[in-house]
Amino acid sequence: MTNNEVKTGTHFSAIDTGSCQQWPDYTVELPGMEIPGKLFLKDLLNLSGCEISINSMPAGGGMPIYHNHHQNEEVYIFIQGQGQLQVDGETLEIKEGSIVRISPEGERIWRNNSDEPLVYIIIQVKHNSLEQYGLHDATIPEKAANWS
Repeated sequence: MTNNEVKTGTHFSAIDTGSCQQWPDYTVELPGMEIPGKLFLKDLLNLSGCEISINSMPAGGGMPIYHNHHQNEEVYIFIQGQGQLQVDGETLEIKEGSIVRISPEGERIWRNNSDEPLVYIIIQVKHNSLEQYGLHDATIPEKAANWS
């Protein structure tokens, strides 16, 4: 797969977004706002249960708006860099390896207060919608993998 080429099969969708050094090249345009370094994956991958975005915030950058959600919780997975994330006025120091879950009502904003890009993934999913997970939601067929 090449960058941004979506490959689909009967039961999958896949995309190569490039290395995280390429993520600043993506831009999301919203009414009255442009967010550089962001790519939403829901429509590209035909996701039906969540939204995922890949993100790269430049040194000194920040989320332009304090916001919360109506029904979706978010999980932030920080891959590179460091910064601060504020939830309901409480400031959390974040860095590579930090993972933060925020309920829909949580008012949030974040910034990169370092001299390198802040690279992260956001997963957004409807609050209280998960009924089965892990191996409780799996069927394990009796067959071996064929890696040819």
